[in-house]
Amino acid sequence: MFLYNVTLILDDAAAEEWLQWMQDVHIPEVMATGMFISNRLLKVVDSPNEGVTYCAQYVAETLDHYNKYQEVFAPALQAELNERYKNRFVAYRTLMEFVPPTS
Repeated sequence: MFLYNVTLILDDAAAEEWLQWMQDVHIPEVMATGMFISNRLLKVVDSPNEGVTYCAQYVAETLDHYNKYQEVFAPALQAELNERYKNRFVAYRTLMEFVPPTS
């Protein structure tokens, strides 16, 4: 399984509106793609950055699901975020693979 993590650092003035939009609109749209099996939204408590930092995380069962999301769905969803919050955030995206525990 794979964890797609999007870390966003938002201007203080945009943070509350962005959070509501993420919960009501963006995350449901991402999940409606069918490419992820779960998600969570976290607020970074000890961020060294100015502004407010959040991590939106999505779990994909396979690398193919993640790749299809990136190719088919991500461009439009990211464009909506960029248009809506232009110049009010910075985003970092990472893909991580779950490591199974050893027995």
